[in-house]
Amino acid sequence: MAVVIEVLREEWADPEVDLPDVASAGAAGADLRANLRAEHRVHGLLLKPGARLLVPTGLRVAIPEGYEMQVRPRSGLALKHGVGLPNSPGTIDSDYRGPLGVILVNFGETAFRIRHGSRIAQAVIAPVLKAGFVAVERLDATVRGTGGFGSTGSG
Repeated sequence: MAVVIEVLREEWADPEVDLPDVASAGAAGADLRANLRAEHRVHGLLLKPGARLLVPTGLRVAIPEGYEMQVRPRSGLALKHGVGLPNSPGTIDSDYRGPLGVILVNFGETAFRIRHGSRIAQAVIAPVLKAGFVAVERLDATVRGTGGFGSTGSG
């Protein structure tokens, strides 16, 4: 059974911009689109190299309890333009009802123009497991032990 995400458009949002949708039957994520305020719709937003920008989607969402929305980068933007998400994946909690924005960063060498209605990220709905945390005197031993970054080898 599919999880239903309720979506509310902001009053200023362009209703012609598509709601999040999946591009193919096997896609895990639904495309999120830039829904820019009226004064930015013609020229878009310019994301300079090394800069970050909060891009509006014009949406608010209601995620059912027990789930989260993970906001993830689009591989095509990353490969072609060096554009990604600095906090990937971003998490939208089930009790958040504010505006849904996507933080984009330009890791590339040239400026990137974010166009009104363009696909800027993808949203994956995932179940959330609640965990409790308990203080202990010691942890069980493992083969890896205390080996940290890169400790399992390379290649």
